[in-house]
Amino acid sequence: MVFVKVVKNKAYFKRFQVKYRRRREGKTDYYARKRLVTQDKNKYNSPKYRLVVRFTNKDVIAQIVYSKLEGDHTMVAAYSHELPKYGVKVGLTNHAACYCTGLLLARRLLTKLNLADAYKGTEEVNGEEFHVEENDDGPRPFRAYLDVGLNRTTTGARLFGVLKGAVDGGLAIPHTSRRFPGYNEETKSLDAEVHRKYIFGGHVAEYMDMLQEEDQTFFNKQFASFVKNNVTSENMEQMYKNAHAAIRKDPSHTKKENDKPHKRYGRKKMSLQQRKDRVRQKKAAFLKANDLS
Repeated sequence: MVFVKVVKNKAYFKRFQVKYRRRREGKTDYYARKRLVTQDKNKYNSPKYRLVVRFTNKDVIAQIVYSKLEGDHTMVAAYSHELPKYGVKVGLTNHAACYCTGLLLARRLLTKLNLADAYKGTEEVNGEEFHVEENDDGPRPFRAYLDVGLNRTTTGARLFGVLKGAVDGGLAIPHTSRRFPGYNEETKSLDAEVHRKYIFGGHVAEYMDMLQEEDQTFFNKQFASFVKNNVTSENMEQMYKNAHAAIRKDPSHTKKENDKPHKRYGRKKMSLQQRKDRVRQKKAAFLKANDLS
């Protein structure tokens, strides 16, 4: 085949359509967003809720979001930097912290909607597959769809820890166990023990023990915050159990009180009387300076 150079002429550039800004920035997958946002026409103005999971270097963000013409609206949000309030002061981005963040989000949302007593989820965390079922009487469960954004959906990924926490907290989110830690692709089954180990930070505890045996110096550097907060491989599971109980007891968000006085950089607004006095003083000073009085 003969190589033919593609010449982009004036007609090409005149008809070129620029992609959406967030596509150009590589932030939004619009192919996925269209399917997550578009609602059936026979459901009229009913919003389609999404469980949005995002990660930063030091934080896990979980939100319940619905879309309108003017943009997205966030109903409720939970962050892993809130977990120290519930006793988890270290490892705020690992799989166990993701589970706690998802659980916090679910309980906070259901409390806000007065569904906390109707849908408690599962309080026995055993790693097995769990789905929220509709009650015979009373309201239906809150349904949302997982929005992974640009995150890789590999088996055992942390975002599925947030999903599991939200489902165990009482949210109805369509899913399978195929991407949870412990799923075997050959046998098509989930090892619940492996999944439970990740939920309670067992994989971190194993690595702590291994590293402590092999290299104490590197262990002290890698797990400095764990050592400082007296978190060991033995008491780690109990720490997460206590956190789950504390989250269920009080999932509400407490706003931080800012004791520092607000610093003003501009001049404080004057009243009408103050402005008149200022003009009077300026006039008097001008007349005095020019000996006109």
